[in-house]
Order: sequence, then structure tokens, then C-alpha cells
Amino acid sequence: MVAPLSFQPIHIDVARNATDDFNPFHDKHRWQRIVANPFSGPITLGFQLECLIEDQMHQYRASHHEGTLLEEHKLRYSNYEFKFVNAVLPGQAIEVLIKDSQLKGGDQPVLGNRVSLKADGKLAVTGFKRESGTPLSPATIDLTSLGDLNKVTDRTFLESNRGEQDIFLKRKFLNVSNAKNFLSGSLVEQSDYIDELDERVSFPETFPCALLSCALLERAWQQGHDFERDPMVYRSHSLSVDRESLRQARSNDVLHLLSRHAEPSAKNHVYDCFGLIGADRLVFSARIDLMPLAAT
Repeated sequence: MVAPLSFQPIHIDVARNATDDFNPFHDKHRWQRIVANPFSGPITLGFQLECLIEDQMHQYRASHHEGTLLEEHKLRYSNYEFKFVNAVLPGQAIEVLIKDSQLKGGDQPVLGNRVSLKADGKLAVTGFKRESGTPLSPATIDLTSLGDLNKVTDRTFLESNRGEQDIFLKRKFLNVSNAKNFLSGSLVEQSDYIDELDERVSFPETFPCALLSCALLERAWQQGHDFERDPMVYRSHSLSVDRESLRQARSNDVLHLLSRHAEPSAKNHVYDCFGLIGADRLVFSARIDLMPLAAT
């Protein structure tokens, strides 16, 4: 009998350290300082749960021999659309449920599955994993307007083509050791993706996206946000990852993370985010929706 999946406090520490996520919700020393925190301890990272779902989907695709469909229809983008319903705590029994694949044809075919994650039988994450020929995330950006990002100072705001100082740059690196720790912290066998003796390095699709947590925290920190008095939680993620671009990634490649308000006139916490290797190779686009804890 296979033991049920379960996150432990060490998994949370490993995942947050691998991504530089300093949100107090995941900190074993600071979680009690969060005002009106309803959770009884550190909670798992949203991207940590998504990495587990990614791996379960990878196994599903392999067992159903769907790799040929991806090649036949040139479906190079992995798209994740998730809503966060409940937090996942250490010790809870985790179950990932995947519905049967549906292939929608036409000029732009899409292979999709409804996916959910439950903790102790209660729904925690719900949404879809879809494969497509073009990115399905609503976030778009004109890269030609940004200039050479390699020359931009880390953790600074750029002037957008709207004339606003709204695009925030956070510079990270695609480090193999951090990717392996992120996999292990997400209950995923790291050697399935990275094995130096086999000269195989395949960064998980959710790893570069997971570095957005640090980028958005850095952005909020510079703007004076108080994470303990005004805590924020994820409402939803929409991610589109270019598998072919990510496949070319090597350890210590520079990853530029850009974030801006999805609607600059709206007073909300919805961000369009982008990850570029170097100055111009777009690896992923994302829309990240946060909300105050008090609104949950």
C-alpha cells in the first residue's frame, strides 16, 4: 500500500529557501505575528502545490502516451489555471485528482485536464492544466520597449510604455541546486528531472514561475507593505510556460522577472508577470491575483 502524500515543516522550509520566499505565512518563527492569522502554523507555498500537480500531470501524460499528441499538434506551451480555495498544512493527507484528457481541435488545438488538489479530503486547489500552441495566460508585454534588461539595476522600477513607473524588475538565477531542493520540497523525486551523472537537467516548469513569489514580495517591500499587519494570500494563478524555451535553460542562466499591475487604474492586487532568460527570451507569462487575508 502506498503511503499518502503529506507535507512536513521541513518541506516548507526547503521550498521557501529554494525560491527566497520570505512571506511570514511560511516562516516557522513569524507566522504567529500575522494579524488574525486563522492557520495553526506555517502553510505550504502555492507554487509548491503547483509543482506537485505538475509532476502528477507529467506522470499522467507519460502513462497515457500523450507525448505524441504534444508533438503532432505542436503544443509547446504548458498552461496552469488554478484557484486557491484552502491552505494546506503540514501533516495533512494530500491527493491530486486528474480528470480524463480532452483534445479540442480546430486551428488552435488544446489538450486539457481538469485538476484538483485535496488536503484531508477538503478541496485546496482547483483548475486546469492545458497544453497549447500559443500561451493562454492573459498577460502580454512588448519586449522591444524594455531595452537591455542586463543593464538595469536589480530591484528597480522601469518606465512602462504607458509612461508609468510600474514595471518592477527582480533579477534571479536558474540554479540547479535550488531547482532540486524545490522539487524535493514539493514531494517530487528530483532525479526524475535532474541527474548530473546522466548529464540531464530539466528544470520543472513551475520552478521559474515560483521565483515570482520573491519578486512580488520584494516589490511590495519596497513600497512599504506590512506583511504582518496586512497579510495577502493568493486568489488565483494563470501561468503559461514555453517548454521549448525552458528546455534550453542552463544552470546559472540569468532570469529577469517583471511584474506590473494588470489594470493600472484599478486598486487591486492583480499582477501581470513575465520571466525572461537573458534580456529577450520569454520563458513564461503569468497573471497573479492576490487578496487581503481579511477578504477570505
